[in-house]
Amino acid sequence: MLFIPLPFVVALLLLILFVVVLRRDEEGQPNRPFLVLILLSVLQSILSGLRWGYGMQVVGVIAPVIAATVPPLAYAGVSRLVRTNRRPLPARIALHAVPAVLILLLVAFWREAIDIALVLIFVGYALAILLLMRPGADALRLAPFEGAVPAYRAIIFAAAALCLSAAVDTFVFFDFTWAHGEHALTVISLGSLAALAILATAAAAASRSRAPTETAEAAARPEASEDKATIAIVDALMETRKLYRDANLNLDRLARKAGIPARQISAAINRAMDKNVSQYVNDYRIGEACRLLSATEKSVTEVMFDVGFQTKSNFNREFRRVTDMTPLAWRQKKAEG
Repeated sequence: MLFIPLPFVVALLLLILFVVVLRRDEEGQPNRPFLVLILLSVLQSILSGLRWGYGMQVVGVIAPVIAATVPPLAYAGVSRLVRTNRRPLPARIALHAVPAVLILLLVAFWREAIDIALVLIFVGYALAILLLMRPGADALRLAPFEGAVPAYRAIIFAAAALCLSAAVDTFVFFDFTWAHGEHALTVISLGSLAALAILATAAAAASRSRAPTETAEAAARPEASEDKATIAIVDALMETRKLYRDANLNLDRLARKAGIPARQISAAINRAMDKNVSQYVNDYRIGEACRLLSATEKSVTEVMFDVGFQTKSNFNREFRRVTDMTPLAWRQKKAEG
């Protein structure tokens, strides 16, 4: 009977995930680091199956180097949703290639230190991602508001997956040191594959909120710093120009339209309204959705697109957050009233 290691099954599932994400993003600008991350997760699963399922020990030379490229890719994918002013591409590639080069040198000259180095790399990049996410969903300045909150949650899961992978490597290191690897196969089969699956799935979810091509910063900015004045300017844009109808609206684009620094808008809404900018914009969207549902015969899907949402899951979630009802229940209640 043919033996198919669990890592091969995981690799197949991740490959299917990659194809789904690739097709989903083919009409927009894809988040390439996240796409490469999913492919690398597929490769890692295959290598794990070859090493632990079929005893191909030569794989152990390649796998650590590939593993060292995963955290930088996760960080690069998050950075594409956070930052506008980035280093030139060659400089970024050189910087994030350092972990892989380091592991390659350790493979050649000091193999005993590989596990410790990988743990430090994974934990270090996890902390770096969490630092980027300190402002919450508002940190994703280049992500459309509709998908900012789900993307934020996915990124936190990705950081947790990096920590889980580091924990697995730590356990395996001590297991080989003290128990001659008695439990290593079980831990790697379950822990490492779970970390890969979580990381790849999180990358796929976060890649939904890809940044539009327009990313230049506005040059002119007003001097107003009071929260009330800032919110008044943004409110005026929402009410007169209906900016919330733009499905690709994000914090960076909103800041340019308002002529106000993105950080100032985020801080003002956070302090004065106790919500993030994504929720603030979606409140406007749901307000108009309620009006359209009660005053027109448009379908729920038509209303969803008209007010700036692109997916039913996000529309229904935000509608429930604001009204505690589904769109259909809202329409029915208004019809009966």
